[in-house]
Amino acid sequence: MKRTRRLGLALTGMAVCAAALALLAPHARDAFATLAAQDDPAQLADIRINSALRNNPALVEQNIEAALAARDADLANSFVELAREKNLALSDALTTRVSDAVAEEKSASHFAKGFATGLVTGNADDVASLSGTVAGDLFVFGDIRDVVREGKHLAMGEDTDRLVLGLATAGLAVTAATYVSVGGVAPIRAGLTMVKDARKVGRLGEGLTQWAGRSAREVVDAPVLQQAVATGSVLRPGESVSAIKAAFRAEKAGALVRLAKDVGRVGEAAGTRGALDTLRIAEGPKDVARAARLAESRGGQTRAILKLFGRGALLLAAGAFNLASLVFGALLALFGLLSSIKATTERLTLAWLRARKARRLRKQRAAAAGPPEVPLASALAHG
Repeated sequence: MKRTRRLGLALTGMAVCAAALALLAPHARDAFATLAAQDDPAQLADIRINSALRNNPALVEQNIEAALAARDADLANSFVELAREKNLALSDALTTRVSDAVAEEKSASHFAKGFATGLVTGNADDVASLSGTVAGDLFVFGDIRDVVREGKHLAMGEDTDRLVLGLATAGLAVTAATYVSVGGVAPIRAGLTMVKDARKVGRLGEGLTQWAGRSAREVVDAPVLQQAVATGSVLRPGESVSAIKAAFRAEKAGALVRLAKDVGRVGEAAGTRGALDTLRIAEGPKDVARAARLAESRGGQTRAILKLFGRGALLLAAGAFNLASLVFGALLALFGLLSSIKATTERLTLAWLRARKARRLRKQRAAAAGPPEVPLASALAHG
């Protein structure tokens, strides 16, 4: 009875561990792949996309409809590119609507309006308005306007956006380098403009705002700048640029310039709105650097990926512990299953050996007893 109970416990343990492993294995496999890809943003995004599509095959189509409803043709087209990459079938009617929306957004009238808005106001949220903003900054109009405005606030003790002030001051120095290198540092120039514009329209993430604000303070010599903006004016760009550049500390601008370069890389690979989306979710320059790697790998799909997963498209963040727990749980279930199989096998083998030994002992005893004795009366009767 005791042996039977032990065998039953082993079989029960094997069944429980097998069921637990069957439940955990798929999740553990995905978790292990995600942990292995945590330093590769493109691979990490691919794993998460595949998982999301398994849970909701209509995810891409739903997001395309939402983007069209929000009049964001660029985002809708990004999801179309993602669907094409994943071999997802989309209706002809839907793809036609996206194509028409993209064509309308790129029309001459729309571009001209956006360009003028970016040039005059310095705010950008699409290719057209960013082109106007970058044009204004390249001709130093935009940066001088921002430095003079924020610098005068600083001189008068008023609320000053030191981040915009620092970015505009750095932009003036980079603009000169852009001309000298015949556009060689144009991505940095565009990156500075995009960070500045994201700050103006409230699309710069809180963590990145704090980091960039500290960096921007270091690149500006406040007393020198206050003296420069006292006579600065957009109507005298040559004089203003020379005075303002004297307040720029180039030796302190390395981190800010690297950030601008990464933002420019995102913009080149994923478009202006992709760069602005990155700035909105990034908590620091490392996030932007990872986004640049993602954009260079995924191109036009980048906005769709960022829309689906946010900052989770760039790194594991707090999910790493949960993923590791899944992997550990699956390994524990596998260990339990193997241990139960071992215990069950040992008990079955021991029971078989004992049964075999018992049969052998019975045969030996029967042989030792000899043939059965014939009764005397029966022997006389046959005699």
